[in-house]
Amino acid sequence: MKLNELSDNPGARKPAKRVGRGVASGTGKTAGRGVKGQKSRSGVAIKGFEGGQMPIHMRLPKRGFNKPNRAKYAELNLGQLQAAIDSKKLDAGAKIDAATLVNAGVLRRSFDGIRLLGRGELNAKVELEVVYATGSAKSAVEKAGGSVSMTRPEKTES
Repeated sequence: MKLNELSDNPGARKPAKRVGRGVASGTGKTAGRGVKGQKSRSGVAIKGFEGGQMPIHMRLPKRGFNKPNRAKYAELNLGQLQAAIDSKKLDAGAKIDAATLVNAGVLRRSFDGIRLLGRGELNAKVELEVVYATGSAKSAVEKAGGSVSMTRPEKTES
């Protein structure tokens, strides 16, 4: 085999479709766009348009409410915490809070606080400071000999 004998597999390189090059080409005149109207023009994106009929997203009833200033929490599972301790990213003897977890690279950002969830196993004795912890997570930490302090703001009755 020589360099001048190398070639692509048949059908691997397909020539570009050249539109608007005469009627005989098969894609001449209207260039495969059909005839007239908005869609035959360039720069048209009609997402959700139903030809003047009321679009389905406007016909369907709306439900619920999304609170714009809702608190967002970073979730941390016990398994993630144990993996970080095993890989020496975190010191189990020191107090672990949101800033410690972000600096160690366990979490990317803490948002409005940390929620401790119970998935995974925890063997290390740790002292955690989180905004919220599930019951299973709290009992697992206490079973391992650690403690969890929750800094959740109290609900105000108004």
